[in-house]
Amino acid sequence: MMRDKATTKHRAWQRMLSGRRLDLLDPSPLDVEIEDIAHGLARVARWNGQTSGNAIFSVAQHSVLVLDVLDAMEPGLPETTRLMVLLHDAPEYVIGDMISPFKAVIGESYKGVEARLLGAIHLRFGLPAVTPSAIKALTKKADKVAAFLEATQLAGFGIEESCRIFGDPRPLPGTMDGVRLEPLPASEAQKMFLDRFVQIFR
Repeated sequence: MMRDKATTKHRAWQRMLSGRRLDLLDPSPLDVEIEDIAHGLARVARWNGQTSGNAIFSVAQHSVLVLDVLDAMEPGLPETTRLMVLLHDAPEYVIGDMISPFKAVIGESYKGVEARLLGAIHLRFGLPAVTPSAIKALTKKADKVAAFLEATQLAGFGIEESCRIFGDPRPLPGTMDGVRLEPLPASEAQKMFLDRFVQIFR
């Protein structure tokens, strides 16, 4: 007996608490809500959860940290640039945070899904679908500083090992010197991410 195509087709959408259904293969900006992003990122663990503390160190908290590093390195950047940096890992509210070694194994298929999601997210908030190369470079630089801080303070990496993997960011830029990271409960990380978004996107 032949099976109905409708019953055999794989579901490619994710239902959000807002009620939106986001298609992973063809995401629409109309199905993107910042509350869904903040909720999801606050519940996705960095470092596969292999961090110290009573709470996970979430992607939401990481995103704010990267923006703080950027602001310390390059104060006074345009709000559109700062918003792109805050949202640089936003696709992970749908697809989770895969550690870099695993991304390397999966390859281009992961990158394609990630790029389509980020494009839809950007368009939803009036940003260019593709991040300009100069902003990508700034984000990567700030991201490496954040990764160094997370690795040495939360993920059990030694200083020399972290310098070898992420580069040596010392002396840390401006206000980041002496920063101590403390993983926040999901509700607090979610609010912090949303508050930072609202400060920028007014």
